[in-house]
Amino acid sequence: MFSAIIEAADLPITLEEFRLRALAWAAQQKLAAYYNPNRIAYPHNGFIHLLAVSNRMPLDLNQADAFDSLRNTLAAEPGLLCGYLGYDLKNQTEKLSSRNPDHIGFPDLFFFQPEVKLYFNESGINLSTSAQSIAGILKAILATAAPAPSASESINIQQRVSPEKYKATVSRIKNHILEGDVYELNYCMEFFAEQVQLAPLPLYLALNEASPTPFSGFLKYGDKYLMCASPERFLKKEGAKLISQPIKGTIRRGETPEEDARLQHQLRHDEKELAENMMIVDLVRNDLSRSCATGTVHVEEMFGIYGFRQVSQMISTIVGQLRPDKNLADALAGAFPMGSMTGAPKISAMQLIEELEDTKRGLYSGAFGYITPEQDCDFNVVIRSMQYNAHTSYLSFMVGSAITSDSDPEQEYAECLLKAEAILKVLGG
Repeated sequence: MFSAIIEAADLPITLEEFRLRALAWAAQQKLAAYYNPNRIAYPHNGFIHLLAVSNRMPLDLNQADAFDSLRNTLAAEPGLLCGYLGYDLKNQTEKLSSRNPDHIGFPDLFFFQPEVKLYFNESGINLSTSAQSIAGILKAILATAAPAPSASESINIQQRVSPEKYKATVSRIKNHILEGDVYELNYCMEFFAEQVQLAPLPLYLALNEASPTPFSGFLKYGDKYLMCASPERFLKKEGAKLISQPIKGTIRRGETPEEDARLQHQLRHDEKELAENMMIVDLVRNDLSRSCATGTVHVEEMFGIYGFRQVSQMISTIVGQLRPDKNLADALAGAFPMGSMTGAPKISAMQLIEELEDTKRGLYSGAFGYITPEQDCDFNVVIRSMQYNAHTSYLSFMVGSAITSDSDPEQEYAECLLKAEAILKVLGG
C-alpha cells in the first residue's frame, strides 16, 4: 500500500473541485463507498470523510451465516472494510423471516476491501493505494469532469401504500398495542418509480445539498446504488467503547429563529415523543448489554434536540464497554437492527412489521458504514435514503414513524411526508 499526503495548495484545482472529480472517477469503478459528515457538529462526531474504491470483487461472505462469516473475516485482519448490513439479517439474529417483495436486490451482507482510499480534511487529502501509482490515480481524477448536483425531472413517484391504507394500518397497530402485543412499532411505507433512467451521483449530490447530515453516504455496488442522507448513528466502536444514538422524535424547522426555538421546545416537552424515545433507549440499553460488561451500559445524553435542514430530532446517546470475550461481530449482532426502526418489544415488533408492511426493507433501516483495520467501526441507520437498481430501472425510498397508543393516524402520515420532503424535492415532487 502506497500513500501520500496531498496539500490543497499543491492541487491545480480547488479542494472542493478535486473532491467532486474524485467522486465522479469513483462512480466509474465497480465498487465505491463515500462517507460524508458534512462538517456537522455531532456528539461523538459523524462519519470520517472517506472515499473508498475497488475494481475487485467484494468479499465472499456467507449470506446464510452472515455474522459468523463476518467474524471469521475480521479474525483474518483484512484491513479497512466498507459496506453494509441489510435489515433482513434480523432473520439470523432471531427466528424471523422476510416474505415481502424486494424490488432492488441488494444482498443482505456486503463488504469490500478498497484498493484506493482518499481521506479528506480541511487542508488536503490523504491518498493511499494498492492498485495503481498515486500519480496515475491523481491524473485520472484530474482528467474527470466534475459532476454538478442535479435533481431529476419528470419522475412518476408512486406510493406503495395509499394514505387511506396507511392510516388504517396505524389504527390496526394501535389495536395490537391495546392487546399487549407491542407497545411501540415503527411502521414504514415505500415510494417508488419504475422505468427510471437517472444519474445516481448527481442525484446524491443534490440530496446532500438539500439535506446535509453527519452520516451521509453514497454506495455503488455494480448496477445498484444507495444515496443516503441519514442523520442517525446505529453503532460506533472506539476501542472497547460502543456508542449508539437512536432517534425518536421529529418536528419541522421554524421559518425564523424564534419559531425554530419554540418548535424545538415543543418537541423537547412532547409527552408522546418523550415516551417513544425512552422506550427505544431502554431497548438499546438491553441490546448493548448483550456484548458489554455488566454495569458499563449507561445513557450519556437523554432527549438531546438537534437541528437538521428540514427537521429537528430528539436523539439520545447510550454507551457501554465491550466485554473482553466479545468482539465487533458480537456487538453488531447483539444490537442489530436499530431499535428505533423496529419498536418494542423488539422481536414482536419485527414480526408485526413483516405482517403489516408491503415491501421488504432490504437495505432500508439496515446499517451502512465501515470497519477500520483496528476493528473499530461506524455505521449509520439507512434512512432518508434512495436506492436505485440501474439494471431494472427501479427507484425506491421508504419512510416511517413510530406508532404508540397515543398516535394520531393523520399526524403520523404527516410526519412520514415531512421525512420524505428532501427526497421528494430532489426528485421533482
